[in-house]
Amino acid sequence: MRNLPLQRGIIYGPVSSRRLGRSLGINLSPTGHKVCSFNCIYCHYGWTGTLTDDLSKHVSELPEPELVEAELLEALQRLDPPPQYITFSGNGEPSLHPDFPKIVDLVLGVRNNLGLNARVAILSNSTGAKNEAVRKALAKLDVRIMKLDAGDPAVFERINRPAPGVVLDAIIEGLTLLDDVTLQSVFVDGALSNTGLEDVDAWPEKVALIHPATVQIYSLENAPAMPTLTGVPIERLEAIADRVRSLGIDAQVF
Repeated sequence: MRNLPLQRGIIYGPVSSRRLGRSLGINLSPTGHKVCSFNCIYCHYGWTGTLTDDLSKHVSELPEPELVEAELLEALQRLDPPPQYITFSGNGEPSLHPDFPKIVDLVLGVRNNLGLNARVAILSNSTGAKNEAVRKALAKLDVRIMKLDAGDPAVFERINRPAPGVVLDAIIEGLTLLDDVTLQSVFVDGALSNTGLEDVDAWPEKVALIHPATVQIYSLENAPAMPTLTGVPIERLEAIADRVRSLGIDAQVF
């Protein structure tokens, strides 16, 4: 299997999502190469070419807010039926776009002006949550699906391989300041793993601190960046989910 190709534009799909149904994607990242604040070993887009949480040097490669607005409007006007979700996702972390708060307002405005029932969501790696302006923008969305694959800094480094200066404690602190969060957590085995007993012991403690509305647990869906990884059996994922449920927090396995 090969890694998925990068999205080539701003608006893509609709795609069929196990978690969100029929979802129209918004890509706020560069299209020519992968720029992200994580270099996750399981990423279906492959390895990150430019690892950074500061996109100030890549502004010329990023879509302007008004262009995002115009392309979204055009896509929604031609789609019949409309999507169930409009989702910030794409080639990297959407909330790193310097104009993310403005873009959120424009996207919500397009949805509302068209009178659509589509919900606006984000699939985020959570690195932007430490920024107050980003948190305020995230709070306006209908659904915030935020990543947390590890509860221990060493496991975080092993699985997510963050940009210099991105630390797990800051991410967790930012997530605790957001309401009604959905956590997404990927578990993998093989050459590297985050499913060991100590790994899984540390993770629910951090989930409890964040106290999300629900946790979405899954394993490999596409070819990972690190080809020696393997998926985690559904029985093991359910056992991990039970650790969350024992905290009184809803958990779903996909």
